[in-house]
Amino acid sequence: MSSPLSELQVSGLKGVGPKLAEKLAKLQLHSLLDLLFHLPLRYQDKTQLTQLSQCLPGSEGLIEAEILQSRFVGGRAPGLWVDCLSHDQTPVSLRFFHVNANQARFYQRGKRLRAFGECKLGMQGWEMMHPDCEVFSAEPPPLSPFLTPIYPTTEGLGQKTLQKLIKQACLQLEQYPLAEHLPRQLCDQWQLPGINEALLTLHQPPAGSDTGALSRVETPAQQRLIVEELFTHQLSLQRLRQSQQAIPAPAFNSQTSRGLHQLIANLPFQLTLAQQRVWQEISQDLAQARPMQRLVQGDVGSGKTVIAAMAAQVCAEQGYQVAIMAPTEILAEQHRQAMQAWLTPLGLQLTSLSGRHKPSERQQILAAIASGEAQVIVGTHALFQDSVVFKQLGLVIIDEQHRFGVHQRLALTQKNQTSDPNQSAWQPHQLTMTATPIPRTLAMAAYGDLDLSVIDELPPGRQAIDTAVLSNSKRYEVMEHLYQACQQGVQAYWVCPLIEESEQLNAQAAASTLAEFQQQWPDLKVGLIHGKLKPAEKEQLMADFKAQQLQVLVATTVIEVGVNVPNASLMIIENAERLGLAQLHQLRGRVGRGSKKSHCVLLYQAPLSETAKARLNIMRESQDGFVIAEEDLKIRGPGEVLGTRQTGGLSFRIADISRDQAWLTELQPAAHDWLETLQQSGDLAGLEARWLAHRLDYHHA
Repeated sequence: MSSPLSELQVSGLKGVGPKLAEKLAKLQLHSLLDLLFHLPLRYQDKTQLTQLSQCLPGSEGLIEAEILQSRFVGGRAPGLWVDCLSHDQTPVSLRFFHVNANQARFYQRGKRLRAFGECKLGMQGWEMMHPDCEVFSAEPPPLSPFLTPIYPTTEGLGQKTLQKLIKQACLQLEQYPLAEHLPRQLCDQWQLPGINEALLTLHQPPAGSDTGALSRVETPAQQRLIVEELFTHQLSLQRLRQSQQAIPAPAFNSQTSRGLHQLIANLPFQLTLAQQRVWQEISQDLAQARPMQRLVQGDVGSGKTVIAAMAAQVCAEQGYQVAIMAPTEILAEQHRQAMQAWLTPLGLQLTSLSGRHKPSERQQILAAIASGEAQVIVGTHALFQDSVVFKQLGLVIIDEQHRFGVHQRLALTQKNQTSDPNQSAWQPHQLTMTATPIPRTLAMAAYGDLDLSVIDELPPGRQAIDTAVLSNSKRYEVMEHLYQACQQGVQAYWVCPLIEESEQLNAQAAASTLAEFQQQWPDLKVGLIHGKLKPAEKEQLMADFKAQQLQVLVATTVIEVGVNVPNASLMIIENAERLGLAQLHQLRGRVGRGSKKSHCVLLYQAPLSETAKARLNIMRESQDGFVIAEEDLKIRGPGEVLGTRQTGGLSFRIADISRDQAWLTELQPAAHDWLETLQQSGDLAGLEARWLAHRLDYHHA
């Protein structure tokens, strides 16, 4: 159900030629509907004249004035000065820089002008720097009855051009009003205006509008659009969930699994209450003949991997294959080792697949997967490749799911081909895991189609990690302290994060640090690991570090996720101010995994920005991943927290996940209640066409 405005192209508007249409396309403005939803960033109040005699310095204002003289001024800041007498008889100077003689001719003595800009008090009275000016030969026209919208723009596309085009679109909106797809009951319940009134109000706020409420995005018109956008997003997720649950999936009964009980009995530890609760939720999902879609969140070290092993055991024991995917070869190898220790004694056949196998070895692995001989397959993105064919894929486990693009995850869950032509297709169960805690509201927005489980308890005996924040000027002292600690049996990480987006430069920085250690303390056993090494070299270094043949591992952020060396109890992170909170929390989580008291030192390069100070203080004060994630969301926004590949469709036009949390809490259950009604009426299709357009494929994973 499309609006005529979505069919009318910007090229049909007055004044739009091919070049201007090209510039508009850079802003994704193709139709009149696109223009209407291209909302202002802020507003200027040109509806009334400012009395300079009562003006607060630094505030914006509109003056009307008579030109007394204009003159070029040299010196440190050369430019054109236009001396005027304002409408309230207050002298004021307008200052323009980089002005040529032709432009200066506009400002002739005796003419009147209107100027809008910041009003400042200078050495010689009131000044306005580079104001927006209009000079009049006759009487100025009446003042605008509306606030002036300021829109997001691009190079070569001026505000006035954009304002004129959107004004044309508003005239068309009055002729072809948009359909009201949002249920009337919800609008009444939340006292929201209609969609057409909301759009017209935002593009043309009447004089006297509350500019403070507009800047805080609190007006009823703005709230209407926020609600409709978030509601549409939630409806789309609910619809996706509905369609997923209509696909058949194999049902697995964990209650009758002998291997599961044996696996739990063999563990050298007891499952925490949180692990038991999450396993109960997963086992109930697996017992259904529809695909599980569950996201398990758990802070670093909370024990997600053993839960994954339990799910793998139940599925593989009943004749189906399990694919376990990790974002890096180090993490994939670690999963392989853990799964081998837990599952191989129970008779399951395990194999791994990455990009490092020789052609002959790879062919053997692919054949074992295709025949079903390989029951549990651990790998990296290599599992996505077309050459990988499963016999009976019943469960997909994706670790650190935010590291993968949605299309990659979709490609793996669709690998449910079966060699038996008599057997109907199914979709495997999907269990995704992350040790990067995601704030609840962000999880609702990004993963509203998934069931969410949280392991919110660490295993007993885990000690808090003391975190210190030190200036880089203390770097040598920290290195000396590290050497002394290593003499007492401590193992340590020294992380050199990316200083620039170059793995080569990063490796060089880490290599320089290694050379410093070797030069100052030649008896210290130091290894170096970074992304430029071959997979086999990385694995050998990690094995040596785990076996305590190395005392210090100098590393890049390649060790950020999943690396587990219980004896390592000291973490040093250089240039910590350059990393996000989630990444710092992940790196710190590489220590504190054993019985030793652990420490983390965050070295920073002065001077620190206010944001960097806040970030490092949060790390010092909190070890709760969810608290840290909430702060990360406030600082960086949803796209950065989840990863841009993950959130192609999470770039809202007006809604803001952090600011609009309260709406999400109300709209998720409302979407559940209204989905069927809106599907039948066609309003859901109308909302999705309006808000999601070509981004609907974002959800399908």
